[in-house]
Amino acid sequence: MTHPIQRRDFVIGGALGGLGLGTAWAQAFPSKPLRIFVGYSAGGGVDAMARLLATGLQAQLGQQVIVENRAGASGMIAAEAVSKSPADGYTLMLGETGLLIASLLRGGRGIDPLKVLSPVAGLFVSPLVIVANNDVPIRNPKELMAELKKRPGHYSYASSGIGTVQHLGFEMFKGEAGAFVVHIPYRGAAQIVPDVIGGQVPLGVVSATAGLSQAKAGKLRAVAMMSPVKLPGGEDVLPLSDAVPGFSVAPRLALMAPAGTPVDVVERIGAAVRAVLSSADTVQSALRQGAVAAYMPAAELGPDLARESAAWAKIIKDRKITAE
Repeated sequence: MTHPIQRRDFVIGGALGGLGLGTAWAQAFPSKPLRIFVGYSAGGGVDAMARLLATGLQAQLGQQVIVENRAGASGMIAAEAVSKSPADGYTLMLGETGLLIASLLRGGRGIDPLKVLSPVAGLFVSPLVIVANNDVPIRNPKELMAELKKRPGHYSYASSGIGTVQHLGFEMFKGEAGAFVVHIPYRGAAQIVPDVIGGQVPLGVVSATAGLSQAKAGKLRAVAMMSPVKLPGGEDVLPLSDAVPGFSVAPRLALMAPAGTPVDVVERIGAAVRAVLSSADTVQSALRQGAVAAYMPAAELGPDLARESAAWAKIIKDRKITAE
């Protein structure tokens, strides 16, 4: 069975524009600074990746690229601001998977990012890992599935909150595995690793960087990567697809623009993004932030996002998950 979430470069919608007008715009584009909106506060992981991208785009486009933080509502505030901006390529958004999930959890309230934003380029994926306390008799994906099925309700797992990729990804795995595991939502990831180490919770879903560093130190066990995408140091940790063929879940980042941005302008920015992500310095800087460069052109991303949206919607409905 092939899992519906296969590729992790998060991008929304489709862009249409008059070809003649788009060509004219692209020839003059860009002639002034660009802005990239971020739906989270300065200093966080998404913000750091936006600033890394902005530095590279400035060199490629020859114009200043400004990062503007509009924190709140899992990125929905920033997305709404971008959707109401002129569709000329000068106002963009660094979107991440949580934005798509947030719109589904709202049950139709507020904007639909699939309709109001257009894809520009897929950027990065941030691999997740399932970690276990050292006393838990689980070492790899197949043992994880077998143990959870053998002892329904015995285990619990921690995620960084209801409706996060970590939460929904593990719920998706539970459905595939036919296992019953209690979810314990935390307010963030910072306390999950210490609690797994201390035995307060046996299992947790965390960023690969956080989990692998502690596993290397012998403080906990890295049981399974939630996608085949790996970071250096995690080559020996098997993906969940080893137990559930085709399974792949990981947060992803992508650049988006207001719906209706001319195709040629989107292609101009997309080409610049591709060049940025081809830089060894950018790749290494991203890895230090726990992200893997994963360029995807705009034309491939609309259908990919439609499949992903359907998969998230199904797990939200099946598990009766609601926003806090």
